Amino acid sequence: MTRLGFLLDSDSCIGCHACTVACKSEHDVPLGVNRTWVKYIETGTFPNVARKFNVMRCNQCDDAPCMTICPTSALFRADNGVVDFQDDDCIGCKSCMNACPYDALYINPETNTAHKCNMCNHRIDVGLLPSCQIVCPTEAIKIGDLDDPNSEISRIIARDDVAVRSPEQNTKPKVYYRGADQASLDPTRTAIANDGMIWADTTPSHPTVNVTLGKRPVDEDGVVARTAYTTAHQMTWKEKVSGYLVTKGIAAGVMLVAVLQVLMGHGGEEAAVGIVPPLVAGVFLALTGVLLVTDLKQPGRFYYLITKGNWSSWLVKGAYVLMFFSVVCALWFLAAVAGLEETLGLLAIPVVLGAIGTAGYTAYLFAQCEGRDLWQTPLLLPVLLAQAVTAGGAAYAILDLFMDVPEPTAVRWVLLGGVIATAALIAVELTSHGSRHVELAVEVMTKGTYAKQFWWGGVVLGLLIPAVLVAVALVAGVASPALVALAGICALVGMYAYEDTFVRAGQSVPLS
Repeated sequence: MTRLGFLLDSDSCIGCHACTVACKSEHDVPLGVNRTWVKYIETGTFPNVARKFNVMRCNQCDDAPCMTICPTSALFRADNGVVDFQDDDCIGCKSCMNACPYDALYINPETNTAHKCNMCNHRIDVGLLPSCQIVCPTEAIKIGDLDDPNSEISRIIARDDVAVRSPEQNTKPKVYYRGADQASLDPTRTAIANDGMIWADTTPSHPTVNVTLGKRPVDEDGVVARTAYTTAHQMTWKEKVSGYLVTKGIAAGVMLVAVLQVLMGHGGEEAAVGIVPPLVAGVFLALTGVLLVTDLKQPGRFYYLITKGNWSSWLVKGAYVLMFFSVVCALWFLAAVAGLEETLGLLAIPVVLGAIGTAGYTAYLFAQCEGRDLWQTPLLLPVLLAQAVTAGGAAYAILDLFMDVPEPTAVRWVLLGGVIATAALIAVELTSHGSRHVELAVEVMTKGTYAKQFWWGGVVLGLLIPAVLVAVALVAGVASPALVALAGICALVGMYAYEDTFVRAGQSVPLS
């Protein structure tokens, strides 16, 4: 058994890109994506400046988060320790791209599956060296067995100062850098000037904070160098993931309120408690499934989640949670149609468990996205549960326009309580101090690119307006459901606005 790793000698690298070209040629890597690339940074103040080069690629982690989150084990560890991939098993969910703290994975636009550096394992299997090592003119790239103390890279690592990227992520990377400037290994310490890079202009979509030449950057203590050349990495999860967070929250919330109605003695209200809520939940669970499947790059393989499921992935666990909740909602509906009021009481516990699981499992999925520190917050689970309560109150408030809903005052309190709890949790989340990655993501969300959507959509429309409208209805004893229904609509639209900023801001901080 061997445990192969890379040593990248930044002192010797001349930034020639031979490794990048060789990699593209060896693996037919399409334009616009890279398995390996060279990053340039510039340090110092004129005239005492320097340009430094670093090769970026998969770190072949011993504790690889991409393998853990991959729902079909398309990413696997070979016998020599290399993290390899199997195209035929990939469903294109892109979760591995957010799990990787190094921006090492990409979706191949020709195969619609996830690819990355696999250390040219097909060459190693026949006794050849990786193509990048073969072509490097200065021998700055070395491969070797990290478990063999006599291998060249083991001796260099033992003797010299070496570094790894993002050691705080505890992924145990097996790519070591000798002579690298720390600013080149930590992308949050560099910035792209407003005039662009060596061979590229800046674009609004580039996930690196811009800094204006001649002016001190806002984050003057953090930014210590200029990025002169790097590759852009596209955002992977967007509006479909944001939408699915809301749709499954509505499905979970409406059933939680239905259970509350049963506990308050209204199980006999067939339409408002027994029939309509599971129908609403079923519709939004179906929408959740549609959003999840259509977001896959290989949607025709969605059933691999069941047939080839990797139980370490919360994508797989979440699929089973959604199926369980769908079943108990169907049983609830059938019991109501049959007039079995007592059965609704018996189903209350499994419905509540299914609703909590449906609303909250994404917290554990996002926690597996090691590359996105903003999503690692322990408050994500209570936020999702509070949002489900809000969504349930909002759904019932809207239904009150079309049918007689029992305990309308209780529904209003549920909506108000959910909004207040969500606001409090978000306030705590945004004022707590996390990693530098978290601080930059929060900055983008509250003061940068997504500030208007966050404040006007997520806070004002989604929290403030609903709270005021419901409070007025409660205090003034407004009998008409229209005011509270409007509050419910605002709450749901604002919930999407907040989730979308959270999802996108989490991916806005560069990883390479």
